[in-house]
Amino acid sequence: MTLSRRARITAFLSPYLLGTLILIVIPAGLSFYIAFMHYNGVARPVFAGWQNFQFLPTEPFFKLAITNSLIFTAWAVPLRVLGALILALFYNHPHRGTGLYRAAVYLPTIIPDAAYALTWTWILNPLYGPLNASLRTLGLPTPLWLADSAWAFPAIILVSLLQIGEGFVILLAGLRHMPQVLYDSARVDGANRWQMFSSITLPLLVPWLVLLTVRDVVLSFQSTFTPAYIMTRGGPYYSTFFTPLFIYETAFDRLLFGPAAAVTLVVFIFTVLIVLIVYQFFDKWALDEE
Repeated sequence: MTLSRRARITAFLSPYLLGTLILIVIPAGLSFYIAFMHYNGVARPVFAGWQNFQFLPTEPFFKLAITNSLIFTAWAVPLRVLGALILALFYNHPHRGTGLYRAAVYLPTIIPDAAYALTWTWILNPLYGPLNASLRTLGLPTPLWLADSAWAFPAIILVSLLQIGEGFVILLAGLRHMPQVLYDSARVDGANRWQMFSSITLPLLVPWLVLLTVRDVVLSFQSTFTPAYIMTRGGPYYSTFFTPLFIYETAFDRLLFGPAAAVTLVVFIFTVLIVLIVYQFFDKWALDEE
């Protein structure tokens, strides 16, 4: 590789690397630093040691936020991955209108989060929302959704289930890389569709499923902020009070930046542990390339 080509590649990547440094690396380092400080955003930071972390177990809203976030992850991530997989299998082979349906699956993903949350606030309105109007027409029960603590949490999960466009595209790409010769050999041996799916498609999709699951686990602790803040403000009765909202209120309402940064570090550790569990789970399904 010539020096000029290296220079061109460096110049091409430099905006991305600079953005990563400014928007990710430096804020992450500052959050780690502030997690061990007493800091209110005005006065000079004072070293606090482990006091910010010792404060968290005594904070009831921290336990509630972590519990809600873990339950949301346990429900939303498998449902999102399963939904993306089913749609990718269904729309893998081109038929009439397949391109339109693929675009419809991907469309909710590109809508800004705030606009998406506002749209669902209208859809889930218990009085004049179109969802309850449809249920009422069919003679089905009409929940209060965001106004009912029993239904607000499932409503947030429902909102997240339609934003699976990226996972859908990832799994479509994985299906396009399936070796056709394996399916031809299985047909010769008399395998049916379920046997080919369970013995060929699913094991070969494991790397793609791992990528998608890890991505959803990481994002699930972050993506709940916008719908919870705009649609419910954490209510009713803190039923949708998730970790990002707790971090926001601790830092910017109570000006406790040290504990808020400590929660961020704890969430990072939780996320790493969940990712490791996911890798161990999918490793049992992996197909031996030999």
